[in-house]
Amino acid sequence: MNRVSKILNKTSDLLKNISALGLICMMLLTFFDVVGRKFGHPIFGSLEIVSFLAVITVATALPYTHKLDGHIGVEILVRLLPDTVQIMISIITQLLALVFFSLASWQMFLYAVHTQNSGELSMNLGFPVYILIYVLGIGLCIFSLTILESIIRNFIKLLGGNNDS
Repeated sequence: MNRVSKILNKTSDLLKNISALGLICMMLLTFFDVVGRKFGHPIFGSLEIVSFLAVITVATALPYTHKLDGHIGVEILVRLLPDTVQIMISIITQLLALVFFSLASWQMFLYAVHTQNSGELSMNLGFPVYILIYVLGIGLCIFSLTILESIIRNFIKLLGGNNDS
């Protein structure tokens, strides 16, 4: 479990950096596009590029955000429950999330193959859309693995075992 955790941590850190770079690129592109429009020279395809960067940013930020427990959750009532019940609720919600995001990842890969075979390109720039769909599928797959790791850790906590194994 420790080796898998280290690999997932390094992968989510790498994806976090890609996400941050995507966010910076979106910001800079939007800034230069607005300034360019002011002088009559907008950046061609900027909306499309920002949309692509948003997909990359979200897909690559999910695993790291999960590691930090940074996703929005309603815990007002759950905090009042005993620790064992809190862990069981966490396991149940994480199992539901695992099923959902695993299915979403699988469907993204199927959709990417379909889009690749159809030769679909973006409207303005002619960029192969399937590349972004694969990125999203990979991000969701790693996110699913991160959720699975959390479920295993919670089961270990529930059973009273050592959390570092």
